[in-house]
Amino acid sequence: MSESNRTGLPRRGRVRYLMVFMLFAATTVNYADRASLSIVGPAMQAQLHIDAITLGYIFSAFGWAYVIAQLPGGWLLDRFGSRAVYAGSILIWSLFTLFQGMTGLLTGGLLVGALFTLRLLVGFAEAPAFPGNSRIVAAWFPGGERATAVAIFNSAQYFATVLFAPLMGWLTHDYGWEYVFVLLGGSGILLFVAWMKTVYAPSRHPRVGRAELDYIAAGGGLVDMDQGRGVSQPLRWDHLKLLLSRRMLIGIYLGQYCVGVLTYFFLTWFPVYLVEQRGMSILKAGIVIILPALCGFAGGVIGGVASDALLRHGVSISLARKAPIVAGMLLSTSMIVCNFVHANWIVVLIMSLAFFGKGLGSLGWAVVADTGPREMTGLYGALFNTFGNVGAITTPIVIGYIVAATGSFAGALVYVGANALLAVIAYTWIAGPFERVHFPDAGP
Repeated sequence: MSESNRTGLPRRGRVRYLMVFMLFAATTVNYADRASLSIVGPAMQAQLHIDAITLGYIFSAFGWAYVIAQLPGGWLLDRFGSRAVYAGSILIWSLFTLFQGMTGLLTGGLLVGALFTLRLLVGFAEAPAFPGNSRIVAAWFPGGERATAVAIFNSAQYFATVLFAPLMGWLTHDYGWEYVFVLLGGSGILLFVAWMKTVYAPSRHPRVGRAELDYIAAGGGLVDMDQGRGVSQPLRWDHLKLLLSRRMLIGIYLGQYCVGVLTYFFLTWFPVYLVEQRGMSILKAGIVIILPALCGFAGGVIGGVASDALLRHGVSISLARKAPIVAGMLLSTSMIVCNFVHANWIVVLIMSLAFFGKGLGSLGWAVVADTGPREMTGLYGALFNTFGNVGAITTPIVIGYIVAATGSFAGALVYVGANALLAVIAYTWIAGPFERVHFPDAGP
């Protein structure tokens, strides 16, 4: 039975906060795995004698698999539920990350091939993570708290840098890049154990009270989302056609792709930019990127809290979500100014402003939770993430070719900044008003 407070009203409970903490922890480890190559990349280049284009393709290996596996991953979530599929994802990606630490026993082309293959496998394994995050938030949080919950787990991508980048830089500098993957793989296995002990669907959680369930449901939370798992609808072309033909959704997909370009610049080439363009050591770069990461983290949390505050004060869902997105993406274009600055400390400040903006505008998953069809939240989230993570493929490769052709990162910063501007156009003019998508029929 639920407890009561001094006014005699039932307490709402706080189990949903434990859920968002677990999503934050899972996303932290997830993004640390993705960013690991950006920290060890310069050391690998020196050891393996590979050029920028080859490194770009190694960076992109994760993205190819991650994008391909999005729709199957979303279907698995809808079919078997978030808890089980997400847990399996954590365990498998952690094992493949651990195996990357063992590739140091190989040499030459065999080592490069093994790393590329293992990055592909990590990409496949991590595919259900963000659609799973979105499903869990949609199930556990009412609409007025949803953007804050999304902002918290999404800001973990920056916290991952704050927590792991200095440690990864130190391990690479003092012991060798292989130990970075051993650390991350072991962290993921510990996360898997914690996940199995704490994460459940709302209606099945042993610690949740009726008052909290009623509060979540009254606010639009899909508390019974996984009740019928194992008997969900089959994947149908008319559902995909609907999700691919609505103008609102096309704008959302394009906007998320552009945000993904910023994300994967930060996760792949940004530390390399500091080392090769700005002359920093690997160890110093691992420390310096903490400030932009902290600013991105702060921007992410502020964007979510501000969006929910606007919603609670009667602002429309469209304006409440779009205002932080537009402001944040416009701030992100400031990184282009780095091309005209010589002092490294000013560059770091400008990049910190840009990544604060990127965090502020990273509300795409809140938009997914607000607009997703109840019948297939996992599939919609996976499709959204597919478009968003095409940037994981294109960004490392495009920047690799720009750097190889020009010998500079100037064009790369223009490319990334232009995508931030395109995100503004996509989320405003193309997408139009936000509203929940409904299938014409909910039958099989």
